[in-house]
Amino acid sequence: MSSSSSANSNGTIRRTKVLFLGMRRSGKTSILQVLFEDLPVKQTFYLEPTMRVAKHFIDTVIPLEIWDCPGNVTVETLGASLLDFSTIVFVIDIRDLYQHPVSKLVEFIVAACQVNPDINFEVFVHKAERLQEDDKIENFRQIHERVMDRLVDESPEFEQFPLNFHLTSIYDHSLREAFSRVLHKLIYSLPYLEELLNVFCSNTASPKAFLFDTSSKIHVATDSSPVDQATHNLCCDYLSMLNSFGPLYRSNSNNPQMSRHSLTPAPTPPPTATTSTPTSSTTPAGTPPLTTLSTSPAPPSKPHFFPSAATSLSPSRPGTTLTYHLVTPHLALLALLPTTVYEVRRGLVEWNVVWFREGVREIWESGLRGDS
Repeated sequence: MSSSSSANSNGTIRRTKVLFLGMRRSGKTSILQVLFEDLPVKQTFYLEPTMRVAKHFIDTVIPLEIWDCPGNVTVETLGASLLDFSTIVFVIDIRDLYQHPVSKLVEFIVAACQVNPDINFEVFVHKAERLQEDDKIENFRQIHERVMDRLVDESPEFEQFPLNFHLTSIYDHSLREAFSRVLHKLIYSLPYLEELLNVFCSNTASPKAFLFDTSSKIHVATDSSPVDQATHNLCCDYLSMLNSFGPLYRSNSNNPQMSRHSLTPAPTPPPTATTSTPTSSTTPAGTPPLTTLSTSPAPPSKPHFFPSAATSLSPSRPGTTLTYHLVTPHLALLALLPTTVYEVRRGLVEWNVVWFREGVREIWESGLRGDS
């Protein structure tokens, strides 16, 4: 989807493949556009039906390659072996109670299990916003029962088949929560990320912490405490707000022409100078740190810039503060902290963020290299 992701898909990065299936107009393309292209929900009405397989390259905690397939695709016309995919996501319109989507899902399950028994199957019962709560639950139950009954009809071996159903909608955060659960099964380093979050929570008295993908607002990991839906939604909304205002601000440290110590450009040495730059052990006191007498100075290195933010969730005491710290170019740590801890022991919190960032970056970089 993003040009940077496509440019990296030249074989140097091993990507985890996810197959998106479903009937025509079930909502497959709108799901991907809303999640990874930040398409406004109202504009999904104008999306054209998918006529051929579209491959999308997503860079998050692991590199993904998502195949968006047209509604008429079959196992034979897919153009690839199901052995190549780690997960199949099948999208069903919650109002579609006919047998056709169920038959198609069962067809892919049977074919996939023959060549790739370890593949993950996820069913998104989508467009849940179109029904009232009671009808929504009843249709979800009927779809679940029909799929499982058809699988048992195919073979008694499918009676305990691990098929996961998710009720989703692009109008709330249920879609992001569902895709987060899909992603968790693909991250081999998930236990290490969860342990890092557990240590962070223990050291900072945080009741809950998430590691979010900043663009899609999918949480790729969380600590061992249960996920509260209200807290998850709050973090998603806060991340959306920061994404909206973030492009308005720019750090001077991102400009390689600017000095790290001053807002004025570093002085250019005269062409006739031949003296080498003095080392720290011979530099007299008071010597400006940017002074250089070398005729070919090394280009200034671009320092890393990690934005952070915080907001108070309650005006009363003791209160809770929601914090944001960028960890990698694509990942951010969002954590709830007691306001007293954040105000009085902020240095300790930042120190733990630094070490958390180092741990996550090592895991993220090893994933890009394809280390196992």
